[in-house]
Amino acid sequence: MTTRCGWATTDLSIAYHDTEWGVPVHDDRVFFELLILEGAQAGLSWETILKKRENYRREFASFDPSAVARFTARRIEKILANEDPATSVVRNRAKVASSVANAKAFLRVQREFSSFDAYVWPFVGGAPIVSRRRSMRDLPAKTAEAEALSKDLKKRGFGFVGPTICYAFMQATGLVNDHLVTCDRWAEVAETGGQATRRDARQ
Repeated sequence: MTTRCGWATTDLSIAYHDTEWGVPVHDDRVFFELLILEGAQAGLSWETILKKRENYRREFASFDPSAVARFTARRIEKILANEDPATSVVRNRAKVASSVANAKAFLRVQREFSSFDAYVWPFVGGAPIVSRRRSMRDLPAKTAEAEALSKDLKKRGFGFVGPTICYAFMQATGLVNDHLVTCDRWAEVAETGGQATRRDARQ
């Protein structure tokens, strides 16, 4: 019988938990995707975002930051005008506009560091932080590393990157392995030593 973290309870969240969450990322497009999705999730459930993930991929140019950075005010209005729950993203003007601003900031980071990957991993010393938490109650809302990342991202012009969002982003991208030690995935991810990486399967 498979043992999972307590938050993985639906088909969508189980699939995400079992194949993506906590696996170290080294692909800039995946980083950008999760940066947008984690920001969109603020105030909502992750399940809501997972249900709209394909909608985001369609509306946000398969999370190509170069393309999103070129979105015009008209393109933003078109995204916000879609009221169909089956095809729309989270229709929050600040979040959608921030995604475009974040794409521009993301490109600036890539130019400065050669990749977002090279920029972000030093915040955890270059290798995943492997936690040993036994209960969901032990999971913090933020950490010192997340606060440092949040502060630097804000300085670089990113929005919707508070410490709590940044910590969720770090968990999602495998900068932190926050699977509970009782979860089968904790050992599966930890035993890779950070060598097994998640990349964009669409490339």
